[in-house]
Amino acid sequence: MENLRDIHRAWGRTLSLAPPYQQPETPPTMPPPPPTLDQSPPEWTIWGRTLSLSLPYQHPETPPPPPLEEESQPQTSRKRKHSSNPKKQNWAETINPPFPWATCKRAKVYTIHHLLSKGFNTISGKVECGKCDFQSVLEFDLNEKFNEVVEFIENNKNDMNDRAPEAWMNPMLPKCEKCGQENAMNPIITKKRTINWLFLLLGQMIGCCKLQHLKYFCKHSNIHRTGAKNRLIYLTYVDLCRQLQPDLVLLKQL
Repeated sequence: MENLRDIHRAWGRTLSLAPPYQQPETPPTMPPPPPTLDQSPPEWTIWGRTLSLSLPYQHPETPPPPPLEEESQPQTSRKRKHSSNPKKQNWAETINPPFPWATCKRAKVYTIHHLLSKGFNTISGKVECGKCDFQSVLEFDLNEKFNEVVEFIENNKNDMNDRAPEAWMNPMLPKCEKCGQENAMNPIITKKRTINWLFLLLGQMIGCCKLQHLKYFCKHSNIHRTGAKNRLIYLTYVDLCRQLQPDLVLLKQL
């Protein structure tokens, strides 16, 4: 063994029984990643000090605060400005008179003296049977029927209390000439502006009108139109009598 060691020493090599040394495999080098904005700048160390090419740190600019929104307030109704111009009406002040005894103004009739002087002694109107739909024309004597209305008011004025009595609320209607049905002939009422008010007054059939018809009359007669139906019927009778005879003393006592 000593001879072998001498031989190897002579050759400058040392034999070992250990397995031959294998250098570890180095992983393949990957290309450097592309520079990013966040990549730190290069640095150099000179005389124990580290130099950097980075710019001095600046605080990022904070965006300006958004404008303050006005606090949401509950929606309130705005006050309507009153204009100097008068409010326009949705209806014309004058209309074509629907009947010869009616004026060109809505819900207005001529005086009884004017009508009698023009030869209008009778007032007519259309009626219809509520059972068989038979239609006919009724005529009332102007002077006679108006006196009946005035007499009825005189006899019942103390019990009315500014309300229409039962006879005006549920008037007795004429008998049907075709089917013989009692209390069946109702006045025909279509459009509000074509209501035959004088015919309804003389026949004491204003109670056949609906509430909207009575409000229409009071509206165009400058009468307060809120109230029960018996109140509006009473006011309609009173105003029509005043239109026929403005100087009627009886009505001033009501």
